[in-house]
Amino acid sequence: MRRCTSLPSPCSLSEPRSSASIKTLLNLCKTLRTLEQIHAQIIQKGLEDDNSIVCSFVSLCNSLSVLRYATSVFHRVSNPSLVPLWNSILKGHCDHSSLALSLTLFSRMRLHPVAPDNYTLPALIKCCSHESAICVGKGIHGLTIKYGVVDEVAVGSSLIGLYGKCGKICHARNVFDEMSVKNEVSWNVMIVAYVNFGDMVEARRVFDIMPVRNVVSWNAMIDRYAKFGNLKNARKLFDEMPEKNVISYTSMIDGYAKRGDMASARFLFEHCQQRDVILWSALISGYTQNGLPNEAVKMFFEMKSTNVRPDEFIMVSLMSACSHIGHLQLAKWTDSYMNMSCFDLHNTHVAAALVDMNAKCGNMERAIRLFNNMPKRDLVSYCSMIQGLSVHGQGEKAVGLFYKMLSEGLTPDDVAFTVILTTCSRAGLVEEGYGLFDLMRKGYSIVPSPDHYACMVDLLGRSGQLKAAYDLIKSMPIEPHAGTWGALLGACKLHYDIEFGEIVAARLKELEPCNSGTYVLLSNIYAAANRWFDVSIFLGSFGSYILSSITTKWHWVSPFSLLDDYHASEDDDLELSSLYHATWIVPSIMHEVHAWWQASMEKEMATLEQITHGS
Repeated sequence: MRRCTSLPSPCSLSEPRSSASIKTLLNLCKTLRTLEQIHAQIIQKGLEDDNSIVCSFVSLCNSLSVLRYATSVFHRVSNPSLVPLWNSILKGHCDHSSLALSLTLFSRMRLHPVAPDNYTLPALIKCCSHESAICVGKGIHGLTIKYGVVDEVAVGSSLIGLYGKCGKICHARNVFDEMSVKNEVSWNVMIVAYVNFGDMVEARRVFDIMPVRNVVSWNAMIDRYAKFGNLKNARKLFDEMPEKNVISYTSMIDGYAKRGDMASARFLFEHCQQRDVILWSALISGYTQNGLPNEAVKMFFEMKSTNVRPDEFIMVSLMSACSHIGHLQLAKWTDSYMNMSCFDLHNTHVAAALVDMNAKCGNMERAIRLFNNMPKRDLVSYCSMIQGLSVHGQGEKAVGLFYKMLSEGLTPDDVAFTVILTTCSRAGLVEEGYGLFDLMRKGYSIVPSPDHYACMVDLLGRSGQLKAAYDLIKSMPIEPHAGTWGALLGACKLHYDIEFGEIVAARLKELEPCNSGTYVLLSNIYAAANRWFDVSIFLGSFGSYILSSITTKWHWVSPFSLLDDYHASEDDDLELSSLYHATWIVPSIMHEVHAWWQASMEKEMATLEQITHGS
């Protein structure tokens, strides 16, 4: 019977082995434990000075990522004279250590003396490229000429990569043009250098004259076109590509998502046969970033059903979607899933997303606990907590937290000030709001944006200072947007100020004539003042328009159950304010109008009856 050849058991390694047998064992070795047992045999047989065996041993250490072990064994060799041995230990240091240690080892190699070959110098050049060490790289370029290996393809390709990475595109092109022999790697590295430099014209020229294109060439061009937003050229190349892979699809999906064209992104996703976690991440994050959290959640659970394990990027996108939806049950499930799946909750982005999700979904106790346990709090996590406290009616605590953030040395940006000014507005903290507005301008030299002014208008309006809010708008150095006027209109409704309400509504109609929210708010102002006749006239003029903007596409979907068939359009989430107006405010007005009309009719009928009987 024919015997199977396999790696001997640990016990059998105690038997004497020849040099060839040790090499065989090294070729079959897959684990560190077995490697240590083979090392014991090397010592036992007195083969520690055998350059060939140590070379194989060091190469295996590199593949197992145990550089320290490899270095220890290498330093025991009394006369390392084999170039491949030096190449192996240098490659390990270049891949897993620093450039400084690699250069120290290279200097020792030259002292032995052992001449570097066409494998030694490319490893060092790549190490320089990783650390953007252009000066050291130029020195090694000189050594390639000295040792006569500058014409080697591997050396030339490495030099092109170095100069391209460091932005020296002319140097890279000179090396490329001087190469007597080029392979696919050389052409691809030159294309990637131009692509990373942002010169798509030259990249395309090199691509067009390339003798044989492979998948790397196509993907480099498609990816950069997509990232630059040139989806027309990206799609043209994508359609011409002979054999597409998951990287090609991912680049296109990511490009479409960044442009907001999720229909095209989804179309390509459905046609991709090989779906890895990066492809799923591109689609899910695209839905989240484009304001379609329900679709993002759906795709997450679809991915989960295919046994693809999500990574941190997908989980951050999912938590962002949960934050937009505000569904507490879904947030709790996501939080629990993160814990059970052993994700690193101390990762800055993961921790910040967890805090934001729990705060926005109403689980403030959990959000506070997560926030306090964060090893390092950044601006994003602070803003998430401030928003959470604000939404849950703890404005003063939110302002206190903002000042604590400042005391920790964090510098707020314009977004952070928008968050805290919104908090002051919600909590009615007028004095604090004014103080923070001045701090933003004078303390941090941030020029107020229309959003900042809108927050201040809302703050003044809510506190009843409608004239001051109106004067602030008129004194703005920039053109106020609809949100600023909308904040004042909301305040007019709150304080039953019809005069200002009509003025503001007229301005809003000029800015956004198709926004039904303006008409609804003005109707509410009339209704709140019991001016039902004006309401009836107003609805007679604009009611059909308001109701026509309310379509059957609106319905509530349970994101957690994912059982409802969601057919809403892509901009549904952007019209949520109009939905609330349509489903709650308009019916209440219509009910009041009907009651007023019915009372008027009853009064008219009573008057008519009196006249009739009187006659």
